[in-house]
Amino acid sequence: MKIVDLQNIIGSDADVFGPGEKPWNSRRLLLKKDGMGFSMHETIIPANSEFTFWYKNHLEAVYCVSGNGSIEDLATGEVHQIHDGILYALDKHDKHILRGGSEDMRLICTFNPPVSGRETHDPDGSYNLPDDE
Repeated sequence: MKIVDLQNIIGSDADVFGPGEKPWNSRRLLLKKDGMGFSMHETIIPANSEFTFWYKNHLEAVYCVSGNGSIEDLATGEVHQIHDGILYALDKHDKHILRGGSEDMRLICTFNPPVSGRETHDPDGSYNLPDDE
């Protein structure tokens, strides 16, 4: 059994920030090394921010536990509102724009294959697979 306390993640190497004036913040709760077959993160998207992501090498499911914002599917142009209780799944490696709304969004994210913790976003918004995959 593994027990993870978010308070032990905050400020550690597993507490990762994106670039920019209003960076996203990803707190990596479970990683590839944990052997679960997926990784799990708490991600904070700041209010009034915008990020383009394309997880072409990963599938991602995201559940919003607080705050609000929107996601735009860049293939279709569809925009969906996100708030507490909404889940979205990027089941087709969907390229998207994630926008923070009037409040910071707190999201619980899972990735398959699991993230190792060494990944950084490429210019196209994706994570490369580590060399050992």
